[in-house]
Amino acid sequence: MKPIIAPLVLTALLTLATPALSAEVTYRDQIKPLFDARCNSCHGDKAPEYKAFKLEKEKWLAAGIGPRMDSYTYLVYFTGWPDTGALMRRLDDAKPGNMYQHLGDTEPERQQNLALFKAWVGNWTLNRFDAMSKEELAGIKVAY
Repeated sequence: MKPIIAPLVLTALLTLATPALSAEVTYRDQIKPLFDARCNSCHGDKAPEYKAFKLEKEKWLAAGIGPRMDSYTYLVYFTGWPDTGALMRRLDDAKPGNMYQHLGDTEPERQQNLALFKAWVGNWTLNRFDAMSKEELAGIKVAY
């Protein structure tokens, strides 16, 4: 009887695990649509790249424009490297001027969207690159 039960239990466990595995948060399935809806108006294709933004930061901020982040590559720049943790520092801070307020129209929506970003990043850190260990950096997932 045991040889029959073991495969059944294994099959049941794999079946239960499949939705969790397929629920991985990816850039193209969850983050890009969320970004397009909530962030693109200030960080889209009309926004300057990071270095150009930094050169005239006050001008861009006065116009309500931040650095460009409208592609996977741009967004990873502010998540993993070279500006490690910048996205996390700006989203995970409800201070005036930071981006948390733009994640939704209500507090529950903002919390839900922040949770999506956190699940996508993996190792959610507010640290900069030089303050992180290799293990912490390896924990940043940002699946495409």
